[in-house]
Amino acid sequence: MLITFLKVVTFIKSGSKKKKITKADRLKQMQEEEEKRQKEEEEARVKYEKEEMERLEIQRIENEKLQKLEAKDLERRNEELEELYLLEACFPEAEKLKRDNRFLSQWKHYIQCDGSPDPSIAQEINTFITLWKEETNETLEEVIEESKLVLNLIEKLKLILLETPPYDLQRKNIIQYQGSILELQELLHLKFNRATEILLRQASTLADLDSGNMEKVIRDENVTLYIWANLKKNPRHRSIRFSETQTGFEIPRILATSDIALRLLHTHYDHVTPLSPVLTPSQENIPIITDFVKEEVKSVQTAVSKDLQEEKKQQENESNSVHEEETKAEGQGDVEEQMCPVQEEPETTKYEMEMKLISETVLAAQELLLENACEKPNFLEENEVDLCQFTTLGGVYHLDILELPPQCKPMKGWMIVEILKEGLQKYTYPPETAEDLEAENAFPPIEVTLEVHENVIFFENPMVARWDAEGKHWKTDGISNVSYKPEERLITFNLETFCPVTLIQDAHINMPYQSWELRPLDVNKVLLTVTTVFTELQIQIKENLCMLASIKVNNKNHSTILEEKWMTPVSFIIALKKAGLNIFPTGHSHLYVVINYKHPLVEVKAYRQMALLSSAFAFCWSKWNTACDSKKAIFQVREHLLKEEPTQNPNWTLLMFSGDRAQSLKINESSDAFSEVLKEETEFHSTLYHMVKDFASQEAMRAVRRPSCQFVDSVCHMLLSTRLLSFS
Repeated sequence: MLITFLKVVTFIKSGSKKKKITKADRLKQMQEEEEKRQKEEEEARVKYEKEEMERLEIQRIENEKLQKLEAKDLERRNEELEELYLLEACFPEAEKLKRDNRFLSQWKHYIQCDGSPDPSIAQEINTFITLWKEETNETLEEVIEESKLVLNLIEKLKLILLETPPYDLQRKNIIQYQGSILELQELLHLKFNRATEILLRQASTLADLDSGNMEKVIRDENVTLYIWANLKKNPRHRSIRFSETQTGFEIPRILATSDIALRLLHTHYDHVTPLSPVLTPSQENIPIITDFVKEEVKSVQTAVSKDLQEEKKQQENESNSVHEEETKAEGQGDVEEQMCPVQEEPETTKYEMEMKLISETVLAAQELLLENACEKPNFLEENEVDLCQFTTLGGVYHLDILELPPQCKPMKGWMIVEILKEGLQKYTYPPETAEDLEAENAFPPIEVTLEVHENVIFFENPMVARWDAEGKHWKTDGISNVSYKPEERLITFNLETFCPVTLIQDAHINMPYQSWELRPLDVNKVLLTVTTVFTELQIQIKENLCMLASIKVNNKNHSTILEEKWMTPVSFIIALKKAGLNIFPTGHSHLYVVINYKHPLVEVKAYRQMALLSSAFAFCWSKWNTACDSKKAIFQVREHLLKEEPTQNPNWTLLMFSGDRAQSLKINESSDAFSEVLKEETEFHSTLYHMVKDFASQEAMRAVRRPSCQFVDSVCHMLLSTRLLSFS
């Protein structure tokens, strides 16, 4: 056994000896490695060159294919644009109908002879204002009733300024209409002051038996008036609550012992905020339209004159050669028959010229709606409310401390009253001469509790602003301890001095939108759904009217008085803004909201063509719209016929549109990365109409031509007003 162990040890030792590598072997090994490396590099190079050649070949084929498609698109571009021009004739037709309706409404008002003035005629509105000024002894009830007509006149003037295309508005008319609005607003407030004075003269006869003070509340659809007269001057009566309301004040001792009256006039409208500037074209754009009009008129007149002369000569020659032997009577009859088409030619050409000019004006006005301002309009003072960023909601609360006028006194069956020449006077609180320390102790802020208007939606706690009469703007200073109870819709705050106050909210709280969809419901009827962080709005559009179909706030259905009420697009937009449902950007909105900017011309063309197709096709938001540049817009489209039942997973097509070219993309909403690669077996087109025509049914394309011009115009106006492609 010992011998075996020695053999194993000897074997291990002998096996552990390494064979020595010679220099020749090392060189040979290095050479083999070098050859192997070179071979691998050669194989890799050949493979790369092969792949690159294949890629270039594929790219060449794709480029050739794209070039052919681009050439094909270019070849038929004029034909497609001409067909689109014929389809877009609905826009000037709709504008012509609106102009005719404006003239018709003026005529109807004239023949009605109901005594109300036409606010667009300066002589009539000035006469109305003058006559109403002369009536000085109206009660509050009479003023409130008369205010309905005044508010109607103001709304009519505002609608004229908003509905009339900017290029049709003359500067003198804008000044006239805005001047009439301001006069009516000032006169209406003056009437409320005079009627309040008449009521306060009788305060002693209307005193409450329990408190000994006078209290009166008048409610109307447009105003709510609260008046409290301090007749007893009880220093312990400092808490004022109007009966059957939560509205009231906590007044300091000095007011509780003074001859004063407190008035809260809650106007459900806002006649304090300065009028918004009217949208007008820039000066450099006006000559372009004017020169275009002159050039068109001149060219058409020349062409018509030339054609008339040529046809007249031709008819004379034919008449002399063919009808030489005919009688004079027959000849005259033939001449009359031949002259008929000549007489019709100028009328037809004149109509075409008129529609072309209206079309250019409408397009320019639509582009003007999408213009973005370069900067904020005004420099703001400290604590001043930026009205481009915030909006007033729920009307204005006119808070006044008034000096109690001399009271009526009965005497031998008569009521004797002293009438002050200066009229109703305001009580200054705190006094202007009071020192700081004295004012802080003796003239503390007044606690005010207000009811928030029931028809206004606040998505966040409202802010309170006061009117600075000297600076003519809203400010947020002088207000403290603001608390809001959303369930009871009550807001309480401390006010240093009484003045008009209002509630404000961020005008862009519902921007940018999270998603949107436009789909047909019926002939000349579509549903536009806009989803934001706080709400989902469903808007129905039919003919030339719009309606709020439903609204969800924080995923819960919310009722509002605007539901089921059909209005014109402009009136509808105003109503939604007043209700706090602002989804309508202005030219300054991009300064306060992060947007996905799109070139105005691209947006205008997209909205016009989407409106044309909206009767048979549904459109919706795409996440890839933010991935492309500002000269392109991406959205989804699908055929949607009325007889089809809604499906859970509809088959959408992704389109990219640059204003001059439309194409279907290979990617879809679930793709991982963005790509502008053209979808297989599709082509380029110059319009959305011809793009969807490639995959749409004949029935759908027939349905596109059925809608009325007013319906298409209304859909387009709503798309332009919401700017879905830039603000989502």
